[in-house]
Amino acid sequence: MVQITEKNRVIESLNKQLANHTVLWGKLHNYHWYVKGPHFFSLHTKFEELYDSTGVIVDDIAERILAIGGQPIAKLKEALEESSIDEGEYGLSAESMVKQLVDDYDVITAELRSGVKEAEDAGDDSTADMYIAYIQGIEKDVWMLQAYLGEDVSK
Repeated sequence: MVQITEKNRVIESLNKQLANHTVLWGKLHNYHWYVKGPHFFSLHTKFEELYDSTGVIVDDIAERILAIGGQPIAKLKEALEESSIDEGEYGLSAESMVKQLVDDYDVITAELRSGVKEAEDAGDDSTADMYIAYIQGIEKDVWMLQAYLGEDVSK
């Protein structure tokens, strides 16, 4: 039986985040194209901003995996199988789209926090720092999305 090393755990964590962000990137395109209603212009623009930043994260994670000797998943089928979030559905209201993104970001943030610990345990400060930066960006995005929904972020 092959022993899973700390480095392998970090690579697995990175591939999980690669999958999550690949699926999120597709979902954000779906929402960008299909959002309707009185907030179309603001959400259409926001979803584009989010998928652009998510695309950068996808590339950064894949390159980090390669830099530490791993193999990034590179097929959509693999991303869908590995991801902790689901693809976007058609026909959602604008509010449902935003709520789904908040939920997805909560899942991703929890996994990133675990990934920080795994990376630190493996002595991989670069991956830990990368994850911390992603958490910080996601927290800001979630705050904005919750404000859009009129939710109290202090809860």
